Amino acid sequence: MSATAIVTVVAALWVGFSAVSVFLRAKWVVEPLAAYGVPRSWWPWLGAAKAAGALGLLVGLAVPAVGVAAAVGLILYFIGAVVTVLRARAYGHVPFPLLYLAPVVAALLLGIS
Repeated sequence: MSATAIVTVVAALWVGFSAVSVFLRAKWVVEPLAAYGVPRSWWPWLGAAKAAGALGLLVGLAVPAVGVAAAVGLILYFIGAVVTVLRARAYGHVPFPLLYLAPVVAALLLGIS
């Protein structure tokens, strides 16, 4: 298995874990969302976006254009998450969305190289 495939699968699993955590309303995920002012009605959509992105990363192993689109979408998603955290002035929480952003960026860079 290539480095690209390994990083992509790890990124997809990590983002997929995040999506499932939102769907299951894990306390460590939804309490900060509420504190940041993210409306509860958005939570299922946020989980769906992450799940779709994770699936897209995996599909991208066979159809590279889908993987690039999924990675770009997830990068925008997690940049939005960083902005949300910053707007909420929860500066100590900034590393959390970055932990999800980093492997997606790595998968994209490896995939397009």
